[in-house]
Amino acid sequence: MAKHKIYTMSVASVYPHYVTKAEKKGRTKAEVDEIIRWLTGYSQEELEAQLEKQADFETFFAEAPQLNTARDLIKGTARDLIKGVVCGVRVEEVEEPTMQEIRYLDKLIDELAKGKAMEKILRK
Repeated sequence: MAKHKIYTMSVASVYPHYVTKAEKKGRTKAEVDEIIRWLTGYSQEELEAQLEKQADFETFFAEAPQLNTARDLIKGTARDLIKGVVCGVRVEEVEEPTMQEIRYLDKLIDELAKGKAMEKILRK
């Protein structure tokens, strides 16, 4: 089975859309970066390096230093789980791990654009 085309798309090609979506709603690029760093464990310098080298989504998540455990049900509380619908798909029901990470990121950016407080987005 062929990989979904999003896997081979560079994060750098989608990143400006994340920023634009946030800024249209009065949020900032810094908040987008904070969400990405929280989710993946990249430092700001590592994130910028991934964008500069045009890493595709599959590589971006495979090389992530420390995927945040609060993104999943690992702690055993529903509060910690990133859940909801993105593109008509419930993110918590996506079975393919890389696609689920991509959907988690999409969901967090959606929450930012909808005005949710950073503390709640970052599951603090």
